[in-house]
Amino acid sequence: MSSDILIQPLVTEKLTSLMDKGHYAFQVRMDANKVDIRKAVEARYPGVQIKEVRTMVIRGKRRSQFTRRGRVAGETTAYKKALVTLKPDSERIDFFEEI
Repeated sequence: MSSDILIQPLVTEKLTSLMDKGHYAFQVRMDANKVDIRKAVEARYPGVQIKEVRTMVIRGKRRSQFTRRGRVAGETTAYKKALVTLKPDSERIDFFEEI
């Protein structure tokens, strides 16, 4: 179930600094709601207690490239991002243990 909803964890410089405060970000399915995301994270990472789930839809950006044959236009894919806040007494999530 959790593999269906959680696509991948998001790791950027900003999100890495938020991990120290107990905030973690995941790319999730577009039709997933907050309750499904909470259950999926708790099933994937046992011992984690979630305080809050916030979601946002990131729109795709338009991209264009000029080639010899003319202009090629496209768009990056849109995705849904979930920002999960853990309770202070909860265990932490370690994304880098599987590497």
